[in-house]
Order: sequence, then structure tokens, then C-alpha cells
Amino acid sequence: MKVREDDVTVAGDIRTRVIRPAGDGAWPGLLLYTDIFQLTESTLRTARRFAAAGFVVAVPEIYPHGELAGVALEFDDAGKAAGLAGAAATPTATFDADRGAVLGHLAARDDVTALFVTGFCIGGHLAFRAAFDPRVAATVCFYPTGLQNGALGADVADSLSRAADVTGRLMVVFGSRDPHVPAEARSQIVSALYAAGLDDVELHIYRGGEHAFMRDVGARHDPALTDLAIAEAVSFFAGRS
Repeated sequence: MKVREDDVTVAGDIRTRVIRPAGDGAWPGLLLYTDIFQLTESTLRTARRFAAAGFVVAVPEIYPHGELAGVALEFDDAGKAAGLAGAAATPTATFDADRGAVLGHLAARDDVTALFVTGFCIGGHLAFRAAFDPRVAATVCFYPTGLQNGALGADVADSLSRAADVTGRLMVVFGSRDPHVPAEARSQIVSALYAAGLDDVELHIYRGGEHAFMRDVGARHDPALTDLAIAEAVSFFAGRS
């Protein structure tokens, strides 16, 4: 399916790429959170794959208010340092407010029928928090970082302790070789989800998957696992129909 892309600004300063199937029609809206490197071509390629599968995909910058606004960071040490500094300077409340604005933009569009969320790394954690919004019907978190200890931004996030606030369906994907979410962290997360009474959750641990295995730049990329993860997510959003 062909797609079209537009750059929009949400709530005055949240630069967002919207990618949707070409032509007339309405599709589910998908808020897609990037990793710390923001709107890189790598992440946008993944977003295009979701759009081609039948979603109106909104990809916002996660640091839209400071010096990283408008900046797509390089996948190098300097880019990593800048991305981590951007996270450390952003309060959880700011991430939450931006989420509400982008979801509101999607909900108001004539070409959007429902609201879904996904994200990668820090974006996986942000996607988990987006699942607290009752408008969100389903969420897929890819290797979310910081869920187990609240590491997200400038303060300690209460994300995992609020697991009971997730009202829609939830799917979480981990790589078995991810040092940022090792086995003990995965166990902590899964235990908290069960303790919260969540009964519509899918949990996947991909054997051999490293952190950021879906980023199609660098030695950690696993094309086969990436294809599997995207296919699983699309099927999950569709209700496994």
C-alpha cells in the first residue's frame, strides 16, 4: 500500500510526522514513539511499514520544547549522549502532557477510527504510559526501558505502579539479550502486570534479540525478528482476527 507523509505541529511546538495510507478512507490512528534519537530515517522507515499496513501513524518528537527540537540525532556516542540528556531534562509530566496533545490530534482527525500506541526503547516506556489513557484501545511496547525502576526523565516515573490504569489490550516485546531489560527486570515487569490484574496482555521474549534489534542501522539489527515483531504488532492491533 502506498503512503503519504505530512509534517504537522501539534499544540504549538510538537513537531510530528504523520504517515497514512494514500487515498481516501479512514484507518486506526497509531501514536508511534521514537527512541532517544527522535525522528531518524530509521524510525520513519518503520513508521512507513505500519502506515502501509493500514494505520494513520503520528510520530512526534519526544523532546520538542528545548534545544533538541527539530533535531534527528546520529547513532553515535554524541547522539546517544544528547538523547539521554534530553530525557534527563524532561519531567514525566511533560511527557504526559505531550502525549495527551498528540492523542488529541489523532482523535480529532476525520481519517482516524480508533487509537493505538507503540514505541521503542524510551518510546516503549512512553507507550506504556499512553496506555493509561482510556481512549487507547491497544498498545505495543517494544523493549521498553526503565519500566522496572521508573527511569524515564527528570524524575522517577510511577509507570509500573500504575499498571492497573491500563484499560486497553497490551503487548510487550523483549529481546533475550537486552542488557537494558535483563531477565530480572523482565520478571519484575511481568510480575507487576499480573499483580495489577491485567488479563489482556501478550508477552514475547525473542531469543537472541538485542536491545534495539528493530533499528535497521548497526550490528544489533535483526531483520527476521523485526519482520516478526511488526507482523505480530499489526495482528495484535487487528485483534488477532
